[in-house]
Parts: sequence; C-alpha cells; structure tokens
Amino acid sequence: MTTLFRKLGLCVSAAMMLCAGIVAAGADALEDIKSAGQINVGIFSDFPPFSSASADLSIKGYDVDVGQFIADKLGVKLNLVSVTGQNRIPYLNDRRVDILLSVGYSDERAKVIDYAAAYAPYYIAVIGPAAMKVEDAKDLADKTVAVNRGTLEDTSLTEVAPASTEVRRFDNYSSVIQAFISGQTDLMVVGNDVGAQVLARQEELKPEQKFQLLTSPSHIALNKDEEGLKAALNEAVAEMLSSGKLNESSEAWLKTTLNPDNLKD
Repeated sequence: MTTLFRKLGLCVSAAMMLCAGIVAAGADALEDIKSAGQINVGIFSDFPPFSSASADLSIKGYDVDVGQFIADKLGVKLNLVSVTGQNRIPYLNDRRVDILLSVGYSDERAKVIDYAAAYAPYYIAVIGPAAMKVEDAKDLADKTVAVNRGTLEDTSLTEVAPASTEVRRFDNYSSVIQAFISGQTDLMVVGNDVGAQVLARQEELKPEQKFQLLTSPSHIALNKDEEGLKAALNEAVAEMLSSGKLNESSEAWLKTTLNPDNLKD
C-alpha cells in the first residue's frame, strides 16, 4: 500500500510540474504588463543624451522619451529600472525588466534575447567646425584628428584616413573633446552620443557632423518567444517615426535631425 501511495504521489507531482510548465510556457509578457499596469524598462541611468539625471534629479533623455511613449501606447505606467552593461541581460532574462533600451545588435546576444525595431541612431562621425569643408575621408588629408585610443572610433578612422592625416590618440573622451575645442586638432571622431554634447555647447565654434564612419543603431531588446510584445513595440516605433516623435527627440537630445537610414543595421 505504501508503495502504491508513493507511486500515486510521484504521478501527482509529475502532473503538477507538467501543468506548471504549461502555464509558464503560455505566459504572455504583453498581457502581464497590461495586468500589472506597468512596464519595467531597463536603461542606463547615466548615459547622456539618452538618459541622465536632470536639474530636478529626474531621469530624462532620448530613451526616456521612447520609454514613455511605449508606456502611453500600452496604457500603463512607465517604471525606469537602472541597469549596467553587466547585469542588463540577466535582468531581462530573469524578468526583472520587461524590455531594455539602447541595445546594439550582435549575433551573440541574439542567442539569448530577441530584438524589436531599431529606434535610436548610433553612429561614429567626424566632427569639425562649420567653416571647415570636410565631406568624406579624402578630405581628412593633411588634417589633425582627435580620437579615443583603442576604441571602435580609432579603428574606423585608421581604416579610411589618408596617409597624410595626423591621428592624435587620447586616453579618454574628455581629452578628445578638449583637444578639439582648444584647437589642438582640426577634427575629432566620436559617437553621436558624445558628439551631441559638444554640438549643444560650442556656439562659437559651431561644430557639426561632417560624415559618418560606421552605423550601428540601438534596438529595443525583449525576451525570446514574446511575439505579442514584440509586435506592440514594433508598432510603437513605427508610429513614433511616422508621427515625427522620434525626430523631435533626436533634435532635442542628439541635436540633429533624425535620418531614418541610421535606423538600419
């Protein structure tokens, strides 16, 4: 009799585990978000101009605009969750956040997460004074260019720079910016996130983007097999793009008109 009860107990336990597995497999992130009345969005808390603390200590920036639009579109509250480069994928997989912003596409990441539409431009650009004519790589001849040593900016510039270009390498972005602003170099090569800060502040120099060296847009990341949520995110991005909302955020935070081509991988 004891053996029979033990077997029955094992059968019941197995059935319960199977049911739990079915429920988990049938879970729907979009429905969970709507039921909770809140979407948890993972962002970098100090990543200007995409997200950073403002004068009133609230987090503002391009990513915050996008997160708020998505929340409004879904009819829920926006809850911003601070993440780091090291913990953000685990936070997503553990469902501490529903989505992540500012995620570049990579085949390695695509093994563990899914990607919705690209929503933000990220590119490396040559920046120089408005008065200086520089349209493409050949115009870098005989120019001095500041770049952060050993970065993607450095390798991208080195690949295209003419032999007569003097590339001056510095150990951090602050030094790159200072070299350019002070006139130690004619130009600088930085990402558009760093470039936006310079474009916004140097009214006398009037720096502008001359041309791009590399484009790798930022996507919204979500967990795999969440097709309902993915469709809703793609729809929100398409609406932001068609309505001009993304361009408004680009002009406000990135200090440049949004080029839809920069949202293509």
